[in-house]
Amino acid sequence: MGRKKKVGSISTFLGYGSSIEGTLEFQGTIRLDGNVRGRITSNGGTVIVGEKAVINADIIVDGAIIMGEVNGTIDAKDRIEVYPPGRVVGDIQAPMISIDTGAVFNGNCGMKGQQTVFEKKSPDSSEKLAITDEPKKK
Repeated sequence: MGRKKKVGSISTFLGYGSSIEGTLEFQGTIRLDGNVRGRITSNGGTVIVGEKAVINADIIVDGAIIMGEVNGTIDAKDRIEVYPPGRVVGDIQAPMISIDTGAVFNGNCGMKGQQTVFEKKSPDSSEKLAITDEPKKK
């Protein structure tokens, strides 16, 4: 079982049976349980796509938690989490991506901007190695 990241309190909510078409911009955390067609953006925000939501939009946010259906690209600065019965059809990109067993993902996945630090296991060395996806400058 995956561990869900703690999310701040929900500041905006689109309930089941509601629909929006166009560009949806928000701050904080938004939960979508209705239908959205267009574009969803936030600088610093998190989108939660509820189990009954159908989203036909490109999403650009800091964090995305998907439990419903998303058709479109997801570009997150922090992380993307997909939980069953979540379904994502489209390309996703974030430094940290988690897709739980039972969730559906069909698209391309990119993990740019992530830097991971590994510690050497040798007891006589305290050296740390940093691995990043960006090429070294010459």
